Amino acid sequence: MSVILTTLNSKFIHSNLALRYLREYVKDIEDIQIEEYTINQNLGDIASKIYELKPKLVGFSTYIWNIDETLEICERLKLVSPQTKILLGGPEVSYDMEELLTSHPYIDYIVYGEGEETFRELLIKKNLESIEGLAFREGDKILINSPRTLIKDINSIPSPYESIGDEFKNKIVYYESSRGCPFNCAFCLSSTIRGVRYMNLDRVKRDLDNLIDVGVKQVKFVDRTFNANKDFSQAIMSHIIERNPVGINFHFEVTAHLIDNEQLEFFKDIKEGLFQFEIGVQSTNPKTIEAIGRNTDFERLAKVTRTIRQSKNIHQHLDLIAGLPYEDYHRFGVSFDHIFQLRPEKIQLGFLKLLKGSALRNLREEYGYGLIDKAPYEVMKSKWISYDDVIALKGIEELVEKYYNEEYFKHSIEYILQNQFPSPFRFFEDLMKFWKEQGLYDLSHSKDRLYEILMDYYKKQSYDQFEIFIELLAFDYLQNNKGKPLPEYFNIGNGFDMTRSHELLKSKALLSEILPEYMDITTKKLLKKVKIQEFKHDLYEIINSGYRKKSNKQKTLVLFNYKDGVLERCKTYNISSYAEELTE
Repeated sequence: MSVILTTLNSKFIHSNLALRYLREYVKDIEDIQIEEYTINQNLGDIASKIYELKPKLVGFSTYIWNIDETLEICERLKLVSPQTKILLGGPEVSYDMEELLTSHPYIDYIVYGEGEETFRELLIKKNLESIEGLAFREGDKILINSPRTLIKDINSIPSPYESIGDEFKNKIVYYESSRGCPFNCAFCLSSTIRGVRYMNLDRVKRDLDNLIDVGVKQVKFVDRTFNANKDFSQAIMSHIIERNPVGINFHFEVTAHLIDNEQLEFFKDIKEGLFQFEIGVQSTNPKTIEAIGRNTDFERLAKVTRTIRQSKNIHQHLDLIAGLPYEDYHRFGVSFDHIFQLRPEKIQLGFLKLLKGSALRNLREEYGYGLIDKAPYEVMKSKWISYDDVIALKGIEELVEKYYNEEYFKHSIEYILQNQFPSPFRFFEDLMKFWKEQGLYDLSHSKDRLYEILMDYYKKQSYDQFEIFIELLAFDYLQNNKGKPLPEYFNIGNGFDMTRSHELLKSKALLSEILPEYMDITTKKLLKKVKIQEFKHDLYEIINSGYRKKSNKQKTLVLFNYKDGVLERCKTYNISSYAEELTE
């Protein structure tokens, strides 16, 4: 083996797109072997595996999540195989080549910027000084060649997905239909490349067909703004819809305010779970948005997000970044509340990273940014936010992930919010303080335990209507835990009399009106697909009142019908009237 390209992915299920582009771009002159590992593997084992392949040249794709581990592997390799040439490429090494080569003498080459043409020339040219986009050492000297211009036609890069086999089955595959971004956000590396270059639409369709046919788990588009070109993006989505793949979803980063009413209509009938939209909000503070060079119409974004949410078919993931200019702890809480009011399926609280090459990194002194200058370059403080604030936001972020994302606590959290807190951010802040007081951050917790902790929190705060809250919490539990009995700590009884359940589920009226899809199966089998639970209160009355109504005690019988949906895991029905008919 002469040349190996490798990387450390963050998870085994991931695959690296850059390496495959490089292999395809030089396949007519070199047989490249790709070896992928993960950051969780033993670094000594990885180094030994690469060593045993005896490469003349080994190239590493580097990112903020793997640079430190990659450098250790490189040092090990050079120690035992000094004749092996070591090449680094990727965003993490494209901005301080001289410093890297000086401080890491075991690195021979760095490809900076777009790498396809530079890598090809490295394999065939003897005069290294003529290769644009290359940094290298020549004896004791370090030479940085001039940067390479961008590839004008990215369709000249052969597709890595033309002929594929089982290597991608059940994997997350990264795919780009365009390079570049129309925006110029100061925290993002995409702002260093102006303009957007597009792949040929027919090529994209062929690639997607191949990925669908091989059975990948997810196709994650890495286009920085997938919907920058409406016609192009909609043609891709239409093709996917026509293929109607099973067990695959497609993830897109979209700019919500670019979505028009025609597209909103188009989205309404898309199959549940087929698409995921990641929408970068980052902040709703106008001064912050201006400082980072972002263009956001939040009013339009909110309308688009709410409209998509109503169809219950596309998972929406909204991002905020803590630590941006002019946004202190309290103003970040306002941004959080603005996003929370949209009720997306997921809210991700990120923390500002001063990436090499980003515009904000050059303003670190002016903005008072304090950070360890080591990947991932996460900001610890600034003129507007203290380290105490960052610690608090980290705690809140963990609780948003546990208690909001995935909607396992939808009704119980809403009940607390509507009756105790005008601000969702203040609720999560209060819950964070409770977790700290109880030492809960220092322990791992099962999902069942999280329900019990929320119940303990409600008790500790001495909020009223505890009985209603417990029933809503139990309602949440049953909606999201198919086949599991209620834990004893709920203390509200477990289910409904089995004999009466059998009788109810034999009711032709109930089956035809609520469960027509189960008309032809036995009651015994049906009991494995549904659950019946009796509650002391009319929970539907409470939910439909916006969680404000103080319900009188009124026994309610609820049927939980479990689904395989991505967004809708369970449908529930008030079947009290059917039970009353049986007793008449």
